[in-house]
Amino acid sequence: MSHRLTYGIVRESPRRVIHVIRVLDEILEPSELDEIAERMHERLQNRGELISDVVVVQGGSKETLRLRGLPYSVSRVRTAMFNAAVTWSPIEL
Repeated sequence: MSHRLTYGIVRESPRRVIHVIRVLDEILEPSELDEIAERMHERLQNRGELISDVVVVQGGSKETLRLRGLPYSVSRVRTAMFNAAVTWSPIEL
């Protein structure tokens, strides 16, 4: 199934980033969010990033925003989003 997705990164350090996938226009089940994260992990592994943090975001406002991933990464992404420090671009998984 194809979803409208955008991609961004949150720079953790000069050598480490958190990859962020945002689901647009729909609310998905947790299993679907896990599938999107897994596809992104596979994509990153294919390009040589064996260890990567991926956070999946859905929801359109502060009240409905849901983030899924490791707790530390979720916190960093939430902070970056509220500070408008994430630049989004379309992605196909």
